[in-house]
Amino acid sequence: MQLRDQQARFPKDQSCTDQIATLQIIVEQSVDWNSSLYINFIDYEKAFDSVDRRILWKLLRHYGVPEKIVNTIRNSYDRLRYKVVLRGQLTDAFQVRTGVRQGCLLSPCLFLPLVDWIMKTSTYEGKHRI
Repeated sequence: MQLRDQQARFPKDQSCTDQIATLQIIVEQSVDWNSSLYINFIDYEKAFDSVDRRILWKLLRHYGVPEKIVNTIRNSYDRLRYKVVLRGQLTDAFQVRTGVRQGCLLSPCLFLPLVDWIMKTSTYEGKHRI
């Protein structure tokens, strides 16, 4: 899956400090060149919980993930049922229809295409569709 170059990642031995330094250089160059600059910050605190899975499946296909793999992942989510303890009692099973699993190794890979799409549609390239 090919993502946009503008999306910051954290390869081994890099940190948030590296991304801040890069951003500072970009801002300084924009000022020097008297060019417009648009910066997109995303609050990830509840991001994994709020993913619309219907959009996620479409985006995975859009980014070239084979249908068979998308269906396998989707089926693993569709079959999940949860129960919680409420006032000392276990509730009936229910299904959660949004979000990606916390702590799952696959979740960041599922989330990155969403971020890429947000960046694409919020820039000039996306004709400001957000």
